[in-house]
Amino acid sequence: MKSIRDYQLHTSSKGGWNKIYSKFCVLRHKFWSVVSGVDIPLSNLGGEALIPHPNGIVIYPSSIVGGKCLIHQQVTIGVKRGDETPPSIGRNVGIGAGAKIFDPMRIGDNVLVGANAVVVKDVESGFIVGCITAKAIG
Repeated sequence: MKSIRDYQLHTSSKGGWNKIYSKFCVLRHKFWSVVSGVDIPLSNLGGEALIPHPNGIVIYPSSIVGGKCLIHQQVTIGVKRGDETPPSIGRNVGIGAGAKIFDPMRIGDNVLVGANAVVVKDVESGFIVGCITAKAIG
C-alpha cells in the first residue's frame, strides 16, 4: 500500500524528482506484488483503502475502488471473459476473505460483502450481502 500511495502522490505532483521517485515506486510495487502474490493496479484505489492481509488479491486494472474500503485476502474484483466494463465499488465497503466481485456492476457505499460471497448484481448502499450468488442478508 505504501508504494501505491507514494506512486499516486508523486505522479500527481510536478517536477523531475517526483517523476524519478514515481518510477522507483513502480519497481517497489512490482517487487511486493511478486512477494505477496497480488495483482493490484497502482492508480485506481481510493484513499485510505486498507488491505490487512495482501495475499492472492486480484483487482482488474480499470476497476474503481472507493476510499476507506477494507479488502481481505483472496479477493477477486474483475470482469468475465470478453467483457471490458469493470465493477465499481463505493466508499466504506468491507469485502470479506475469498469474495469474488464480477460483471459490470456497482456496489454502493457502506456495504459489507461476506466471506466467499460471489457478487454478480448491483448492491445498493447500506446492505450486507453474502452467499454464493450473493443475496441481501441485512
